[in-house]
Amino acid sequence: MSERTGADPIAIVGGGQAGASCAERLRKKGYDGRIVLIGAEPYFPYQRPPLSKKYLSGEWERDRLLLRPETFWRDQDIELKLGTGVTRLDADSRKLLVGDEEVRWSRLLLATGTRPRRLPGVSGEMSGVHVLRGIDDVDRLAPAFKPGAKLVVIGGGYVGLETAAVAVEAGLEVTVVEAAPRILARVTCEETADFFRDLHRARGVTLLEGQSVRGLCGGDTVTGVRLENGELPADLVLVGIGAVPETRLAEEAGIACDDGILVDARGRTSAPDIWAAGDCARFDFEGVSTRLENVQNAINQAETTADDMLGEAMDYAPVPWFWSDQYDVKLQIAGIGSGHDRLVPVIQENGRSHWYFRVGKLIAVDAINDGKAFMTAKRLLATKTLVDPDQLTRPGFEPRQLLAPV
Repeated sequence: MSERTGADPIAIVGGGQAGASCAERLRKKGYDGRIVLIGAEPYFPYQRPPLSKKYLSGEWERDRLLLRPETFWRDQDIELKLGTGVTRLDADSRKLLVGDEEVRWSRLLLATGTRPRRLPGVSGEMSGVHVLRGIDDVDRLAPAFKPGAKLVVIGGGYVGLETAAVAVEAGLEVTVVEAAPRILARVTCEETADFFRDLHRARGVTLLEGQSVRGLCGGDTVTGVRLENGELPADLVLVGIGAVPETRLAEEAGIACDDGILVDARGRTSAPDIWAAGDCARFDFEGVSTRLENVQNAINQAETTADDMLGEAMDYAPVPWFWSDQYDVKLQIAGIGSGHDRLVPVIQENGRSHWYFRVGKLIAVDAINDGKAFMTAKRLLATKTLVDPDQLTRPGFEPRQLLAPV
C-alpha cells in the first residue's frame, strides 16, 4: 500500500500496455500523488504481441513477457490491484467498485482494451475451442500443440496467421479459414497478402479463403468445423476473427461510445476528468473516426492522457505502425493504406516493400524483411514529406534516397 496521502488518487482501469504507460509517464513527469492501477488479470502488466509467437512456441518464459519487473512498481510506488476487475464506475461520485472494495479517484483513465470476438451462432463452452488474447488463453492452447493434431484457425488476420505459423512448425496439420475473399483483407494490400499466402502454403498450411463458417461439430468437445460446402475435421479450433472494444463500464456510466470509447485529441471522454486510451479508444485520425489496436498507439496515446492530466498535453497525432512475425519473415507497416489509389512495389536484394499512395500522397508502406524501407517510411510520414511515386520505379532506387540530408 502506498504511503502517499492527500487527494484521491489517479486511477487507471486496465493493466495492459496503455495503463502501464500512463502510470509510468505520470511518475516520469514528476507526479507525486497516489496512482492506483487496476487489472482484471492476476499478472503484472505484460506484452501481448509475443503471445501468439514466442510465448506460444515456448521460446519465451512467462517472466519475459513482463513490461517491467515486479520491483519497478514497488520502487515507483504505483499501487497495483490485480486479479479483480472493476464492476461499476460512478462518474458523478468518482468511485469505482473493485470486487467488494470502493476506490475513489480524482482523475481516471479507462484503458480497458478489447475482448476476442466470438464466433456467431456458437453459444456455450466447448472443449478444444480457443481464443488468444491473454496469458491464460495461451496456457490452455499450448499443451494441445502436439504433432499430428488437426488445428483449424478461423480468421486469416495477424493472430490467426501467426498462430498457424507456430503450429505448423510444431508439427500440427493446420487449416486457416477466412470468410473474406483473401487473408489480411482489412490490413494490407493484395500484393502483401499474396506474399504471405504463398509463404504459408509453402510451409504446409492449407488456406481456404472466401469460406464462411456455419458452426462447429461435436458435443462437449469439438470434432470439426462446418463450412458452407462441407466439414473440416479438427482436434482443436482457434477463433481469431478480431476483437471488440471493452466499453461496458463507460457505457453504463453514461460516457459516449461508438465501437469504442469516444475521445478527443487529448484522450478526453465526454465525462469530466475521465480519459481513455489504447485499443478501447476511438478518435479522429486525419478526418476519419479510428480505433487503433497496436502497441505504439497504446503507449503514445496513454502518455498523451497522462500529460493532459498534468496540464501539459499536446494533441495526439500518431504515425501508426504495426508488425507481424511469421516464420522467419517480419512484416512492418507504417501508416494506414486504406483508400489508396496507387501501389508501387519495390524489390530489394533481401526484402520488398509496397508503397501506398492516395491522390499522389504517400499514406503507408508495407515492408517485408526490409527494415530500411520501414524506418524511412515512418520518417516520411511523420514529416509529411512529399514523395514522387515514379522515383520508386527508377533503376537503383534505395528508400533512404527519399530522406533529406541531415
